[in-house]
Amino acid sequence: MSPFAIGIIGIVIVLLLLFCGFPIGFAMILVGFAGTTYLVNSTAALHVIATEPFNVISNYDYQVLPLFLLTASVCLSAGLGRSLLRLAYNVVGRLPGGLAMATIGACGLFAAISASSIATAVTIGTAAIPEMRSYKYDTALATGCVAAGGTLGILIPPSAILIIYGILTETSIAVLFIAGMIPGVILTLLFMFMIYIHARIKPTLAPPGPSTSLKEKFAAIGECAEIMLLMMVVLIGIVVGWFTPTEAGGIAAFGSIVITLFRRRLSWQGFKDAIVDTIVNTGMIFMVLIGAFVMNTFIAMSTIPMELAEMVTSFGLPPIFVIGLIMVLYLILGCVIDTMSMIFLTIPIFFPVVIGLGFDPIWFGVIIVLVTEIAMITPPIGMNVYVIGGVVKDVPMEVIFKGILPFVAVEIAFVIVLIAFPQLALFLPGLMM
Repeated sequence: MSPFAIGIIGIVIVLLLLFCGFPIGFAMILVGFAGTTYLVNSTAALHVIATEPFNVISNYDYQVLPLFLLTASVCLSAGLGRSLLRLAYNVVGRLPGGLAMATIGACGLFAAISASSIATAVTIGTAAIPEMRSYKYDTALATGCVAAGGTLGILIPPSAILIIYGILTETSIAVLFIAGMIPGVILTLLFMFMIYIHARIKPTLAPPGPSTSLKEKFAAIGECAEIMLLMMVVLIGIVVGWFTPTEAGGIAAFGSIVITLFRRRLSWQGFKDAIVDTIVNTGMIFMVLIGAFVMNTFIAMSTIPMELAEMVTSFGLPPIFVIGLIMVLYLILGCVIDTMSMIFLTIPIFFPVVIGLGFDPIWFGVIIVLVTEIAMITPPIGMNVYVIGGVVKDVPMEVIFKGILPFVAVEIAFVIVLIAFPQLALFLPGLMM
């Protein structure tokens, strides 16, 4: 058989292993090793197995991921969500749907100091959902806005998915962070605007909350002042080049620990839980990274990316049509496999095709994050939906999935807009360059 056919068989075997519950990292290592052995020899395959784990673990640039994961875990253990929710409520709470809009705003703020969608959803959801239910908010909207708002954690920098995309494609993580800023802010505002329109059309869906005094507003700002300052230092430092993303991660992690200890929000047990949570998540992601690099060697030897690029060129399809097909494929894959597996399996295949068509790798990274967001809230996998289901165990899953449908429509519309107007993602990187 040709190397191309062997590569396709390898991908199918990985998917079958995933459906059988096999861990994605080990599935890719197994298939990558077997495929490289078949196409070259066992010596080459053993060399890949011997070198890739060390390359991943020892790479300085990759340490940005555990540092931002630690920041998110510390903020989660310290219960920062309630303070950020109070701050956002003081801005928009008196408007129709104000508490749901404040929830989206709080998710956006927390996303700017963490790299995790799940941490964002849990941190804000545990504070916001009981509040919305006490104000007689529609349960579907209350749970849906938290599940959707949590996805902002992987678009607004720092972003775990942008970090992984940067590692897999050797694209500047700092530039990817900068590119995610404007789309992240726009998507946050679109979510809030959609909630406002819904609440105006049907006031009983999300009634406005009481107004807050100037004293309460200043109190809310004071409660979050240090963490907001840390967030601004990290983001501005990355943008202007004061420090690398890895250094920014170190500052964010250290600063969050100092601030939460100073505020007496972080207990010794909470700190230990944050460390353990970070180690577990880092180990899982690095294991998948090792598997991805082993699998990538096999994929490169199978010539799939090159032949796929030639196939697309020979068909003479408009490049924008090819991008549309790739996005549809991502939406379909997101319904049947988890987002992490989807990213690691597809990026090595599609990235050379997209670059060959002349598209910007930074722009494509932001697009990938957006379709990944959609995958995190669409059935049946929808990880964020299941996380919110764990927060409110008395709410049926179908109610939460019903609540996220308007947000999915907004995200799909925004993906189309970003494809049509790539400068929304490329303006800031171009300005900084």
